[in-house]
Amino acid sequence: MKLADLQLLPADLRTAALRRWVPAQGETLGAAALALGAGLPGLARRWAQTGGPAGAALEAAAALRLGQLQEALALIGTLPNDARRAVLLGRARWLGGDSERCWAEAARRQARQEGDAPALIAAVTLLGEMQLGDPHAALRTLAEGLKVAEITGEAADAHLLAVLAYTQRFVGSGLVGSAAKAQRTAHKALERADPGSPARVWALLALGREADASAEAAAGQLAAGWWPRR
Repeated sequence: MKLADLQLLPADLRTAALRRWVPAQGETLGAAALALGAGLPGLARRWAQTGGPAGAALEAAAALRLGQLQEALALIGTLPNDARRAVLLGRARWLGGDSERCWAEAARRQARQEGDAPALIAAVTLLGEMQLGDPHAALRTLAEGLKVAEITGEAADAHLLAVLAYTQRFVGSGLVGSAAKAQRTAHKALERADPGSPARVWALLALGREADASAEAAAGQLAAGWWPRR
């Protein structure tokens, strides 16, 4: 089976097939990206290691999913000094327990300057997570990501939507109204989220499905820092 064939499989079949598959020469980076999207960061990291310098960013992202922070920071240190590196660094600091927002704010600022829409969305998602203690501030931050998606004509990012849904539970005119809005947003995030991803964990928690969220996190090999701290 070739990489293109795997990409056409339904998500559940793709994950099972990836565990048994050996990528051909020249397909390892694409395979690593597919594995990360399928909730297999350990496999993604192993394949990304064979991709040389081009695989460093992907390997760092996989290491962050696994909570392998020192390895991730070492890989991030080899990357070009752009917004995507700044986002990875901000995430690594947050996962490591650094609650200073300067890393995420710097990533957001750099992404704005570079006009890098995916990096900007990732940066405001991270910053929104960090602002959960002030839900209204978090909503304002996350709104920028929605605006970016609207401008670019892309569907809103699943992780952004999931964090938004979780945050919406804490604001609004009343508990019932807030819960209803959060559930609608969470269901939208679930429709778009990859298996075993942080987006699925946040969306399930927004729906009050703690056991499902824990199972999803375990299946995706997610380190503890990937879910809400409130």
